[in-house]
Amino acid sequence: MARGIYVSAMTQGAGLNLVSLGLADSLYKRADRIGFFRPITPASSPDEDSMVALMRSSFGLTEATARAGMTAKDARALLISGERDEIDSRSVALFGEIARECDIVLVEGTNLSGQDAAVEFDLNSRLANNLGCHVVGVVSGRNRTVEEAVDAVDVARRSLHAENVSILAMLVNRVKAADVDAVTTTVRPGSTRRPVYVIPEIPSLGLPSVVEMERALGLERVTGPEGPARDISDVKVASMEGGNLLSVLDDGTLVIVSGDRSDAILAATASAMTPQFPVPSAMILTNGLTPNPLVTRLLTHAAFPVFLSSADTFTTTRQVVEVQGDLATGQPRKIAAALGAWHRQVDGSELLARLDLPRPEKMTPLRFLHGLIERARSQRRHIVLPEGTDPRILHAAEILHRRDVCDLTLLGPEQDVRDVAAREGVDLTGLTIIDPATSELRERFAAEYARLRAHKGVDVARAREVMLDGSYFGTMMVQLGEVDGMVSGAAHTTANTIRPALEFVKTRPDVRIVSSVFFMLLADRVLVYGDCAVNPEPDEEQLADIALASAQTAAQFGVDPKVAMLSYSTGVSGSGGAVDEVRRATELVRERRPELAVEGPIQYDAAVNASVAASKLPESTVAGQATVFIFPDLNTGNNTYKAVQQSSGAVAVGPVLQGLRKPVNDLSRGCTVEDIVNTVAITAIQGQTDSVPTDATTTTD
Repeated sequence: MARGIYVSAMTQGAGLNLVSLGLADSLYKRADRIGFFRPITPASSPDEDSMVALMRSSFGLTEATARAGMTAKDARALLISGERDEIDSRSVALFGEIARECDIVLVEGTNLSGQDAAVEFDLNSRLANNLGCHVVGVVSGRNRTVEEAVDAVDVARRSLHAENVSILAMLVNRVKAADVDAVTTTVRPGSTRRPVYVIPEIPSLGLPSVVEMERALGLERVTGPEGPARDISDVKVASMEGGNLLSVLDDGTLVIVSGDRSDAILAATASAMTPQFPVPSAMILTNGLTPNPLVTRLLTHAAFPVFLSSADTFTTTRQVVEVQGDLATGQPRKIAAALGAWHRQVDGSELLARLDLPRPEKMTPLRFLHGLIERARSQRRHIVLPEGTDPRILHAAEILHRRDVCDLTLLGPEQDVRDVAAREGVDLTGLTIIDPATSELRERFAAEYARLRAHKGVDVARAREVMLDGSYFGTMMVQLGEVDGMVSGAAHTTANTIRPALEFVKTRPDVRIVSSVFFMLLADRVLVYGDCAVNPEPDEEQLADIALASAQTAAQFGVDPKVAMLSYSTGVSGSGGAVDEVRRATELVRERRPELAVEGPIQYDAAVNASVAASKLPESTVAGQATVFIFPDLNTGNNTYKAVQQSSGAVAVGPVLQGLRKPVNDLSRGCTVEDIVNTVAITAIQGQTDSVPTDATTTTD
């Protein structure tokens, strides 16, 4: 049977959801098959447990491997009737069903939120023992002094020992940020001498989002953007005239106003449309009243969602203030903040090393993408995003910052960036904003660009104009070491992103051309396709370059490179100009990297299918098990990656540029926020190893 980790609240308000999410994220990278079980759910039905839904969506768990048991109401009835053993037996049965499918099961206990916390603690302890789980005890540091939090850990540890529970770790969650260091250094480690991890309170997790408020109140959306969820930082009832309402508005304020108060409605709408004025998170029109038709037309342009409530203003306000933020509802910004705090404060490797976990055998798409974030975070780098006024860039930057992945600089006029962020409900805290037009760096960058491009007739005056372009400014930041990499292209062409890098970053000393790869994330493995985005018709030297660069990229991201040089013929079975070119390219690769596993020319089926390989190339160490596929031209590569993506459901991550001295990566103009997050993580990882010092004396073409 699989082993289990039981997350148990030791005090009320411990914040178990954050700990469960963080543990699952750490486990997911270290075990092939994980499960999640909530023996007692606060939901009205086991099928409606929001934490189970979050685990399924975040880690690709199924209905069989992420489940809830009975409702709290049912458990309470069994306790009252003296049938506590029934709770145990049902939980053990469900745990066993999950465990048959998993290597390790994460179990989340109850939150000690009821009136009889002692009964709940006893219930959790019994369940942990009956399920054979190690326990992670979680103490709340909220509203506790340093001394009180430290003492609470000692009390919790003694209580668990008294119940003969196997303690894996003790954590203190929701500690005042200013007290985290004091609690960390003061808390006593217990007999094992293992660290007690301390996690700060994250205020944003307690803020309800507009989506959570909409669902809780069952409101009718009248107009306004849906977009990513905004947090409600404050609530204002518009009982004053419009001008006075403006004086109390802040970014993120929820405005509650009777539907016939046109002056207040117009004031809030105008505020959101006016630079340097606050943008409300949403507006609720009460009393079932809609505004004057002309006012309603203006509301269609509001930068925030507008809802209609049939209740009166007082009732609506009372309902709103009862809505609490909940990490389990799966809002991306809250998940990012929670995981960022977890990985900053908890050494997941140390904690899980206390268990002997089997290493993952399969590389699933989710595991690969989670691994990108972990690797990027392990050696922090600084990435510049030139398209600072693109909403997708801003949402991705906020998530990256909250997850503590890397340092970020946004380029663009600062007020424009802040205006877009306010309209989108994006928190820019911790992000640097630079306007190339006013930056003190512009003069130095212009001088360097003029020096590097003097042979092309570029003088300083022309260079100053060029440095107004975000791609050029951002690329020069990379060139001169102000940042470690750049990601652009959400709102610009590939040429616009790559051209500056080709002009003065240039290729690595051992590389002739810049090329690209896509990571193709299949259900159980990762393949590397190159070049599918940059070079239309590479010659044999360039094909060899692409193969060598792709093998290096594959190895850098944990894929054992076995290179297939693709053609319409396998081995010596065919001839012709195109086949011969691939054959010569393969020979060049072997000459330059004799230790690299490479085969070519080879057809795609022989490269991936072991039975086909056995008949066509039985002696090959690559045929049937290739991981890196080099296409003979852009037409073949681009069409193939899209065909595989669409027909197999594979996730395509890229294009990832390779061969440059320093990392610069391009985005598709149709990219999603998730695409941007992944590309920034990849760029940060490249920045950990890829940067090559630039020869200051070298001129460029």
